[in-house]
Amino acid sequence: MYPAQRISRSGFVPIRQLNYHVRCWGQPGPDKTPWVLLHGWMDVAASFQFVVDALTQDHFIIAPDWRGFGLTRSGGADTFWFPDYLADLDALLDHYAPGQSVNLVGHSMGGNVAMLYAGLRPGRIRRLVNLEGFGLPDSVPTQAPGRLTQWMNEVKQFHRGALQLNTYDSLDEVAARLVKNNAYLSQDKAHWLARHWAAELAPGQWTILGEAAHKITSAQLYRVAEVLAIYRHIAAPTLMVEASDDRMTAWWRGQFTLAEHHERLKSVANLEIVQVPDCGHMLHHDQPQAVAALLEQFMA
Repeated sequence: MYPAQRISRSGFVPIRQLNYHVRCWGQPGPDKTPWVLLHGWMDVAASFQFVVDALTQDHFIIAPDWRGFGLTRSGGADTFWFPDYLADLDALLDHYAPGQSVNLVGHSMGGNVAMLYAGLRPGRIRRLVNLEGFGLPDSVPTQAPGRLTQWMNEVKQFHRGALQLNTYDSLDEVAARLVKNNAYLSQDKAHWLARHWAAELAPGQWTILGEAAHKITSAQLYRVAEVLAIYRHIAAPTLMVEASDDRMTAWWRGQFTLAEHHERLKSVANLEIVQVPDCGHMLHHDQPQAVAALLEQFMA
């Protein structure tokens, strides 16, 4: 199994009536700008371990498990609203970095949270890094009736127990699932991640640490005009990091392309785009040394 080099401290912080699980690496100091790392959908804070190990300098790093992921329980939510992630992050920074700017890094969903937060609280962000956070296809008002109807139907299904997460017979099966999802992932890293990505709920029954309600379709439409209005308020120098293996166009079946994403990024005043070779969407697992080098160079 992968030998972690920098061991995180695991703790819980009261945030907005939830007991938020947070991992920290390194120690705070007067000469250190905190790094805040935000994981993606159906992921956990420990996912950044490989990048943290590849860093060449000591940093104070804060990484939360989002509500309903990892060890942060949602309190029984049957719906997850995207603005809650923004308010959760705001409270997290109040706790760990009051009156201080931070270097904010987000992967995938976390990258989208980071971009929006940096436009809403521009004074709190020193440097901003988006790892494969592409946003969603634009929507139109006529989609609202169908979307809200779908959401109501899925909420009913959830409360009837019809929406469940897959279970696995062993950690080896969990690791195999991770490798199946990501052909770049090595076996040693997959087995290390499996221990943080899943828990044994009953003898011989492992499930990923993400609540089933995350599978419910969002009731909110994604409105690009609103997103771009927020992007225009981003003041921090921003680094967009993309994987060489672009799966976005295929994932969205032509509804949203990399070219459209780049067009949206023109709304960010101070932006650089870089591509990491030989990796996929989980680039922080696939090329942690390259990602770590980019982060340290950009933060400096």
